[in-house]
Amino acid sequence: MSEPAPPPRAGPRVWAGFTAMSIGMFMAVLDIQIVASSLPEIQKGLGIGLDRLSWVQTAYLMAEIVSIPLTGWLTRMMSTRWAFVACVWGFTVASAGCAASTGFWTLIPARVIQGFCGGAMIPLVFSAGFVMFDGQERLRATIVAGLLAMIAPTLGPTVGGFVTDSLSWHWLFLINVAPGIAVGLVVMRTVGVNRPYWRFVRSVDLMAVPLLAVFLATLQVVLKEAPHRGWGDPLIVSLVAVCIVGGGGTLWRCARHPAPLVDLAAFRQRNFVFGCWFSFVLGVGLYGASYLLPLFLGLVRGHSALEIGEIMIVAGAVQLMATPAASLLDARLDARIVTAIGYVLLAAGCIGNGFMTPATDFWGLFWPQVGRGMALMFCVLPTTTLALGAFAPDDVPNASGLFNLMRNLGGAIGLALIDTVVENRAQVHGNALAARLQAGAADAASFIGVPAQYLSARAQGAIDPQTQEMLAQLIRRGGLTEAFNDAWLLIGALIVVSLALLPLLRPTRGESMLTAPSIEHGPQALDRGGDGGGCAGKAQPRIALPILESGRLARS
Repeated sequence: MSEPAPPPRAGPRVWAGFTAMSIGMFMAVLDIQIVASSLPEIQKGLGIGLDRLSWVQTAYLMAEIVSIPLTGWLTRMMSTRWAFVACVWGFTVASAGCAASTGFWTLIPARVIQGFCGGAMIPLVFSAGFVMFDGQERLRATIVAGLLAMIAPTLGPTVGGFVTDSLSWHWLFLINVAPGIAVGLVVMRTVGVNRPYWRFVRSVDLMAVPLLAVFLATLQVVLKEAPHRGWGDPLIVSLVAVCIVGGGGTLWRCARHPAPLVDLAAFRQRNFVFGCWFSFVLGVGLYGASYLLPLFLGLVRGHSALEIGEIMIVAGAVQLMATPAASLLDARLDARIVTAIGYVLLAAGCIGNGFMTPATDFWGLFWPQVGRGMALMFCVLPTTTLALGAFAPDDVPNASGLFNLMRNLGGAIGLALIDTVVENRAQVHGNALAARLQAGAADAASFIGVPAQYLSARAQGAIDPQTQEMLAQLIRRGGLTEAFNDAWLLIGALIVVSLALLPLLRPTRGESMLTAPSIEHGPQALDRGGDGGGCAGKAQPRIALPILESGRLARS
């Protein structure tokens, strides 16, 4: 029996378009971290009160998390090309608006637009990789997108610190303008996956839009504010009630409407459900590590933003070196085995950080960073294949939006969990350290870095006020370090427990999943050749609305 013919190779134009889309996504992901590392400079430059400063990030994240599940709807209505061009240019214009801001109320609306446009670019890129490529090319496209998406949070503090130190905080946003314009032009000329279907907007359930926005936005605020205000705070309780109403209303309309805004039918596939769970866990680990490590290095070790970035670059460098091995194994092994390798390494990298001391620095953090850096592509590649590989091309954008939403929800919930642990445990550990010092425990003194002569002085009752203040600071740093350790160990434990779900996944081998479904057999014709792009090249039919069956969407 003859071997089946290999799928047609994508031309240079297709690769140029996809690479441009991936660069646009990289800009959006990078923006969160480079701004986070320079918030004090923005606060001073715009005179923003410290009680409002966190909204510079929260506004972006709220808008981002709302836009991600809307990607499928935007793609069907506008096409992949025009949806991405609109998003990247909207992000670019909003970046210029952020740089030109004169105060809090001019910055926040620009950050909202930035977040909405940036959030939509992420699932657009991953879904484009599945409908523009087949076989090994699909694997390579996933590697390109996954690598850029994962390395951006690692590079962020370094880039942000360097830009702010060398120029000014305005350039954190201005550096997006020229690349954003160029990316939009390249995508407009080279990406021709499908055609717009503007009439789709009249069929889809637009009443679900405000419900979805209220649900996700209030969820983000609750997760951010509850650890500091307390979960019993009247405002938090009210927001939780609004969140539940919005979420329940969204689910009800998506389940009952014949053309739902977000198609939940994707969750009928077992591998998609578990792929989303592992995406959620990856979000907890990825965003948790990107949050905890800079906090420790800044608050405990006293490093600057640039120094923090130079330490955290280890994970990004290892990630680059591990990518060829991850892609090789993903193409040859059962995706469950590759997933196990990735999440074991991720758990080891988090648990390894759970034994820090206030003196831990570069070399003490080196091997845990190596573990997490090696893990990321081993986590991204197989779970993306498991979650999206079995969908027909016109269903991929919706599924990709849900898949990426789970990673962001994992990050948001993980950060809230981390904040709660640190808030509650830092004082407990500090009190315990103080009690042990009072009892003369040498191990407690060694942990926080108290010289031996101070213990001798304490025993003789000769501690002066300056020494007392110094000891109080060391105890606070020690308690905070112990609280960080608790958070690291909790993240690691969640990842380890999640590994128990691997046997429930259907076995797959990387290559078979990467070639199914073939886009030539999807419900729409797709332009894959080098001569396609824009309106030129091969003619393409419009996307047909899914056939209605018993009041529900019939899936391919």
